[in-house]
Amino acid sequence: MTNDAAGIGNARGFSDFVVYVDESGDHGMTNIDPNYPVFVLAFCIFYKNHYLSNVVPALQQLKFDYFGHDLVILHEHEIRKEKGDFRLFRNRADKQAFMGRLSTLIDQSNFILASCVIEKHRLYHREEIDNPYHLALKHCLETLFDFVKEKGQETLTTHVIVEKRGAKEDDELELEFRRICDGDNKYQRDLPFSIRMAAKTSNSAGLQLADLVARPIGRHVLKPEQPNQAFGVLRAKFYCEGGRNTVGNGYDQWGLKHLP
Repeated sequence: MTNDAAGIGNARGFSDFVVYVDESGDHGMTNIDPNYPVFVLAFCIFYKNHYLSNVVPALQQLKFDYFGHDLVILHEHEIRKEKGDFRLFRNRADKQAFMGRLSTLIDQSNFILASCVIEKHRLYHREEIDNPYHLALKHCLETLFDFVKEKGQETLTTHVIVEKRGAKEDDELELEFRRICDGDNKYQRDLPFSIRMAAKTSNSAGLQLADLVARPIGRHVLKPEQPNQAFGVLRAKFYCEGGRNTVGNGYDQWGLKHLP
């Protein structure tokens, strides 16, 4: 994307950023999985220029190298369980090489993370939390507003791309999204965001990266003492108080919110 093209987008009211969203874990509150009792929502915030020039070509190249075509959709669960297209690995070393390539791709993709983890098993009044997805969404949208305001783009529209889950769930999510953006947020003001729903088959590079980062965040919050190489790659990408170069865990309860 050239500067002229970016200027056209700005002139039409669009910000320099696009956001891809995915989740990890079940947002239900009745039957909580004891092995993974959290719900994670992850916002991957990309500069459109970098996304178009670097992220998309790198992901396409990875697919051509390992699958011979670019129609494969990367799903963390299928990769981890070696299902579907991901039964291609000849041995452990082959899979480790693939995972290393994927880790490098994520590391070299410049995006900002805003995430919220709901620790469902620690909520004492579970009946008061109707939908962890909606609670996490509010926190992530507020963090996103902090970010675009910091960049001086709070008067421009930023599109937030989420994956479709079903007609009922999509309608409820869109209603909640608009309610939050219409003033039901901690700033009590309109937020400059627009939601777009994408089909699971859309083969969006941004949605695939969001899918890959959500679960490592949940594992870290659940068991921070355990080695977590994937989270180590993500650590420097979280939106931080004082900027992303802040030493230590400046992202805690900023770019990475966890409740309660």
